[in-house]
Amino acid sequence: MRLLLIHSDYIEYEAKKKTKMAEEDAVLADSQKETLTVFCAVESIDEDDPEGVVMQAVAEIDKVADQVHVDNIVIYPYAHLSSDLASPYFAIKALKSLKTELEAEGFSVKRAPFGWYKSFKLSCKGHPLSELSKTIVPGEEGGVKKEKKEVTHNWFVLTPDGKQHDCKEYIDDSPFGCLVKKELGIAEPTGGEPAHVSLMRSKELVDYEPASDVGCLRWMPKGKLIRDLLADYVLRMVLEYGGTPVETPVMYDLGDRAIYEHAEKFGERQYRFKSNNRNMMLRFAACFGMFSIMRDMHISPNTLPMKMYELSTYSFRHEQKGEVIGLKRLRAFTMPDMHSLCTDMPEALKCFEEQLAMGWQTGKDFETKLVAAFRCTKEFYAEHEAWVKKIVKESDCPMLIEILSDRVHYWVAKIDLAAIDGQMRPIENPTVQIDVESSTRFNIRYHKEDGTVVHPPILHCSPTGSVERVICAILENVSTQPVPELPTWLSPIQARVVPVAERHGALADEVSARLNAAQVRCDFDDRDESVGKKVREAGMDWVPYVIVVGDEEAKSGNITVTIRKKSQPNKPHKEQMSVDALVAAVKKETEGMPFRPLYTPRKLSMKARYI
Repeated sequence: MRLLLIHSDYIEYEAKKKTKMAEEDAVLADSQKETLTVFCAVESIDEDDPEGVVMQAVAEIDKVADQVHVDNIVIYPYAHLSSDLASPYFAIKALKSLKTELEAEGFSVKRAPFGWYKSFKLSCKGHPLSELSKTIVPGEEGGVKKEKKEVTHNWFVLTPDGKQHDCKEYIDDSPFGCLVKKELGIAEPTGGEPAHVSLMRSKELVDYEPASDVGCLRWMPKGKLIRDLLADYVLRMVLEYGGTPVETPVMYDLGDRAIYEHAEKFGERQYRFKSNNRNMMLRFAACFGMFSIMRDMHISPNTLPMKMYELSTYSFRHEQKGEVIGLKRLRAFTMPDMHSLCTDMPEALKCFEEQLAMGWQTGKDFETKLVAAFRCTKEFYAEHEAWVKKIVKESDCPMLIEILSDRVHYWVAKIDLAAIDGQMRPIENPTVQIDVESSTRFNIRYHKEDGTVVHPPILHCSPTGSVERVICAILENVSTQPVPELPTWLSPIQARVVPVAERHGALADEVSARLNAAQVRCDFDDRDESVGKKVREAGMDWVPYVIVVGDEEAKSGNITVTIRKKSQPNKPHKEQMSVDALVAAVKKETEGMPFRPLYTPRKLSMKARYI
């Protein structure tokens, strides 16, 4: 914040013409005699510590006012003091706060309107202290912050029978125990790199992109296929649930009051930047765009609940460099994001149950075990305790419950489902939240029959969590298996044909072509390598079905298939079957899941090396 302090005989000002960010409720013309005039520019850096900056400014103004013996203060917004201004809404908020805090110190304070072209007359006293300039930097000493209201947290475990338990009973090395330890802050630190990092690279799925920012990735064909299948999976789930897909921008103007307020509510780090004279940010979720659409819609209670969905490629969080690792914590990520506009709280609770069930289902479909933490305010729990016990019972597993003494976020209740990685730490994935703030902030509304305006509750839901974290959880889970394997529907190569000799190449090609025609992703190993090496490499690629064709298979018309899911370490499980039987087996295993064809060449001799 930049200040120019003028000890004045008088100042007179009058607003002449408003800009697009002009205050409407300000005093447009005023004057003051015997005053300290404070020309003030609020800067973008001030947004890092709004309260601290204001309190530092109060301390500086108080000191100067005491030196020149004045009790009157005039705060005059003056953008020309800086070339790096804060967003208009933040600036107005800071200036209002500055006036309030100075009045609390006993000063008589007037404030010139923000966002207007103004004329003014001022007479400067002309003594050594009559003209002073100050620069306020966030985090520096000098201001005294007000203590914030302390929010207390009460933790317990709720079991499906409706009973409460002390969290200490669940502190162990089970997946749920690991969640409890992490949330209570007693998890033991584990060193080393998470298992999925080496797997994501060795399997040529995804790698770091050194030419981009930290936490931005490059996706190879096999990894891209898995991402696309997960996107297809969520889209199908959402469409079946009645969701309506949209697409919104990735950057937003912080001059929009609702967007600025919502961004301030979000605790994670943000990417902010200047575009001409506008303060912009990259989204950290799809909220901004969807809420903007809802704000401009004509909403009828007859069309609620309305579920809006976007696969936000990408969302951004400016995580600390040392925290960014693998697929678990990124600066750019893909978030399946659904927002449900509900008629009232009973409908919101019903939708919450439905969307929680979707989250549990993703754990089954991804073959990863999920554990849960439910969080809500004390007031919400008092009113809906029976409902909370109901969702725990229907989930059929214990839940860690966190009760907050007061609401500090936009939500009054939320649930987080998490997988556990190989280092026994949670990977947050699906979430559902009940938002009671945003519809008012963004003026999202409908009218009752009697004309009453209603700002309804909104559910935030990611049925899977970020796509990157889903893959992280799957790879972490696979790393602990005796015979590691991806779910067959997500396996980049579902089957591979290995000819015994060169003369069996035509048969291998034919079998591979038949399987691909039947929507089974199948390549064949036409390289000049031994059968043993080809089979071993198929195992290293985690191919679910490895088919060997030789003289016997050519004669009988059947194929010999090694089934990975039924195999044990050093004990491959082999079966004789027809091609049609193999197709049927794969179809049964992948029933209800999306399908995409091969993203890599069908002949291994044509396959590129990426890492």
